Amino acid sequence: MPTIGVAIAIPEPWASELQDYRTGIGDATAAQIPTHITLIPPTEVSDDLDEVTAHLAEAASTVAPFDIHLRGTGTFRPVSPVVFVTVAEGISSCEMLAGAVRRGPLAVDLHFPYHPHVTIAHHLDDRTLDRAFEELADFECRFTVGSFSLYVHDEHAGWRPTHRYELG
Repeated sequence: MPTIGVAIAIPEPWASELQDYRTGIGDATAAQIPTHITLIPPTEVSDDLDEVTAHLAEAASTVAPFDIHLRGTGTFRPVSPVVFVTVAEGISSCEMLAGAVRRGPLAVDLHFPYHPHVTIAHHLDDRTLDRAFEELADFECRFTVGSFSLYVHDEHAGWRPTHRYELG
């Protein structure tokens, strides 16, 4: 059974900037994870992805493109050892899109309430998490979300986008 994820890709130049930062502070998982805002976390699905891809195309048609403003940092500590860049604008649109894709064949139970964000440090020691929180506190960018992607996990190559869905 393949493991999939659904996410909004962060555009360049910010995707590389954030991924390079993440790998630079020692987050070994960053090299195999494109910079993104998660809509559906890693989920095992049946080998036949046709139902999933048809569902995602339908979900994409129900949400119009929207603007995202990323600004500053946040953390899920002490619950989870994660530091992230916050979504300052576009939260409700991310929630609507996540709700649209988390139905039908992708109706998944989440371990935590949905909170759109861009991870910049994960499973690192407290000192490094503090450093990431402080060093990217002034990070800021704006972009329009016009699509999202289906990612499939490959044991060797990591997460790779296989389908892109245009909004609206």
